[in-house]
Order: sequence, then C-alpha cells, then structure tokens
Amino acid sequence: MSEQFDVVVIGAGPAGYHAAIRAAQLGLKTACIDAALGKDGKPALGGTCLRVGCIPSKALLDSSRQYWNMGHLFGEHGISFKDAKMDVGTMIDRKDKIVKQFTGGIAMLFKANKVTPFYGFGTLHKGNIVKVKQHDGSEVELKGTNVILAAGSDSIELPFAKFDGENIVDNVGALDFTEVPKRLAVIGAGVIGLELGSVWKRLGAEVTILEALPDFLAAADAEVAKTAAREFKKQGLDIRLGAKVSATEIKGKGKKKEVVVTYSDAKGEQSLTVDKLLVAVGRRAASGGLLADGTGVKLNERGQIEVDEHCHTGVDGVWAVGDCVRGPMLAHKGFEEGIAVAELIAGLPGHVNLDTIPWVIYTEPEIAWVGKTEQQLKDEGVPYKTGSFPFAAVGRAVAMAEPAGFVKVIAHAETDRVLGLHLVGVNVSELVHEGVLTMEFKGSADDLARICHAHPTLSEAIHDAAMAVSKRAIHKAN
Repeated sequence: MSEQFDVVVIGAGPAGYHAAIRAAQLGLKTACIDAALGKDGKPALGGTCLRVGCIPSKALLDSSRQYWNMGHLFGEHGISFKDAKMDVGTMIDRKDKIVKQFTGGIAMLFKANKVTPFYGFGTLHKGNIVKVKQHDGSEVELKGTNVILAAGSDSIELPFAKFDGENIVDNVGALDFTEVPKRLAVIGAGVIGLELGSVWKRLGAEVTILEALPDFLAAADAEVAKTAAREFKKQGLDIRLGAKVSATEIKGKGKKKEVVVTYSDAKGEQSLTVDKLLVAVGRRAASGGLLADGTGVKLNERGQIEVDEHCHTGVDGVWAVGDCVRGPMLAHKGFEEGIAVAELIAGLPGHVNLDTIPWVIYTEPEIAWVGKTEQQLKDEGVPYKTGSFPFAAVGRAVAMAEPAGFVKVIAHAETDRVLGLHLVGVNVSELVHEGVLTMEFKGSADDLARICHAHPTLSEAIHDAAMAVSKRAIHKAN
C-alpha cells in the first residue's frame, strides 16, 4: 500500500528543499526524499550546494583569503606579523562544522513545516508512484498527486582522468585535501576550477589551470574576463588556454604518487607533472536511475529532464526543477524554480525569469553579471550603449586597498532599458542585484543614475557607470 501525499519531492538540494517547504507552507501534505549522507554517515540534507558545493567552498575561500591577505595586503595597512601558518586540518574542520550546521538546519525546517523526510534513493514509476530504497535496504512506496523531480547534478568524469578520490579528484575531493599540495593542476577554467584553484594557490600551491577553449571565461563580458585574467596572473595562477588534455597517468606509490597530465596546445603536445589533479569540466544532470520504464517523462540528449517554461514535464502531476532541467546550474535558480512549482501546484502564479538570473564567481576579485554581454547583443543585432566606471576611482574601494576592477552598465541604445550589468572587483557578488532588480522592473540606465547611492560605498561604481551611459559621469572623463 502506498502512502499518499499531495506532493512528493525527489531530492533535497536547493531546488528540492525549497519546493518541499513552500508546498508544506501552502497546506499540501509533502514528502521529500534524499539519499545523501554526511561525513558521519548520517543523512545530510541540502544537496551538493550545502554539502560539497557553494557553502563549503565559500568557507575555504574565506579562510584562504584571510591567509593570503596577511602576506599580500595587510602590509599596506601597516599591519605586520611573523611566521603566519595555515593549519589545513583546522580549516577543513571549520568548513565541516559550517556544513553540518546548515544541513542540520534543513532538517529542522522540515520538522517545523511538517515535511516528511525519507532517506534513500527515490525512483519515479508510472502513475506518480515513487519507490524509495532506504539505506537499510528496505523499500517504501509513496503516491504523489504531484511529484517534483529535483535530482540535481553530478561532476562530469573524463574517461582518461577517472576520479580516485586521492590524486585525481572532483570538487568533493578538492574540498578535503589534508595538506596543501605542492603542485595542483585543474582541468577547466570555469567557476569550480577558478574558485578551488584560488583556494589552494593562496595557501601556497603551484596551480596550473588547463582550459580547452581559446578564450578565458567566454560566458562573461570580454572586458571583465580580460581584467580578471590580469589579476589572476598577478596572483600567480597559471592559466593555459587552448590546452586540451588527452591523457593522465598516476606514477609512484604512497605519498610519492604523482599525476602526469598530457595535453596539447598551440605549441604541440605538452606534459605536466603534479601532485593533485582537479577535474572541473562541468556537471551533468543526475537523472540516472531516477525514472523507471513507462513514466512518460522524457530526457534530452544531455540527460536533462524535458520541461516547459513552467517546469512541467508534460506528464500529469510531474514537474522537474533545478540542475536536472534546462537553464543555468545555479543554486539560486533552483531556489526560485522550486518555489514557483510549489505555488503553481497550489493554484497560485509562479514563474522564473531565466534572463535575470545573476552569475557569480567568488574569486579575488569577484566576478558577477546579469543579462546580456556586448557580444551577445552584437550577435543578436540589438543596438546598445554602455557606461563603465573603475573601482580605482571609488573612495571606499581605495580605502579598502581593493581598487581592482570596474562596473559596466549596458542599456538599449533607443529605450535606455538596462540589458546587462557586468562587474569585476571586491564584493561585486553583493552589488550585481542592483542590475537584477532594475531589469526585473524594466528600469533604465537613467533610473539607476538617478537613484541616490550612499557615500562612500562600493555601490557608487554602479551609479557612476549608469551616469556614464549618457556621458554624464562626474568622477571620470566621459
């Protein structure tokens, strides 16, 4: 006999737990299934983001930034010290405590909102039946009037660089090194590669990032990417573009193991020997084993669940959200989709605007953007105008000894509507939302220019960049 629920959610990552909590808030009897276990072997809700993604990586980024600043920034403030040391074990323990705090927090939220958790692997069967194989080997069967598939994503493994959890790792392994590797190679100069590469570089590793594409951060604004690359080079990150890895080989034994990476670039075939190799070439939908035969739910060629603009699969009562569907694989995109679907199920309006999803890379400097790049607008034939402003001319940034980077506002040449906001610099992860808000309300560059920004703040860079769109910036030559 199946236990009946109004909503059954498979996956308790960002998209799934938001969907479950919002559905329960709306008075729907809700279950949420998740298979993940923490380091202690106990269930750990929150998905990749909370366990081995967004939250732990930011903990390590912050720890490593503190250490880096001691040797590279504090002197400018007149602060001196001797023999700074990093205890990697303590840093990892701090990260683990933060993860446990947040995964435990999701369990408390489930209890407070009367979401029923099930711990194990959920598979959707025909007729909205979900079978859960629990960790003790037993199986339970649930029936959902609505089922929300929120299975998330997994790291892509390369056939010639199989993960061994020790020398060749994905993001999970790179978050748990027991000591700073002397030499670290990273395949992929995307978000994960740049962030985790930065962590271990700041702590003393020689870091080489191999990127197959000829352009650095091709998804970002070209000027932003150029500025970021220049700053990373100053920090000692060795980023090699057009470098296509073809083979890896582990040599040696025990602590003397090394990874020999073979790649080709414009100079021909090259070889690189490192202690650790992080493979960060992207993620794929975790749809394997999610669907039994006959459900009617379709997967595309990339293994993603096919959905319409409202995240409905076309099968009555079956929805899908987050990393396992189209769109950017970002936790906050999953948040919004989970809430939107819960509200649609309850008969309320629900929608996610994929055009205003902000992107952030938490390096130093940070990189953030929302909307279209100049290149995209050129390709689409959209007339546009831009205004930019450097942080080097922003009093707060200079006072913080963080003058690198700039802000660019892109607006439609005829209507002045904001089409994009692109930033590189200190704390721009917090500033990008001015662009999100403006674009959601169909605002113009002039709207941004006429909003009073507190002085001295980093946000003044957005104000001056918006003024520069119409060539009336005060603090730079137009």
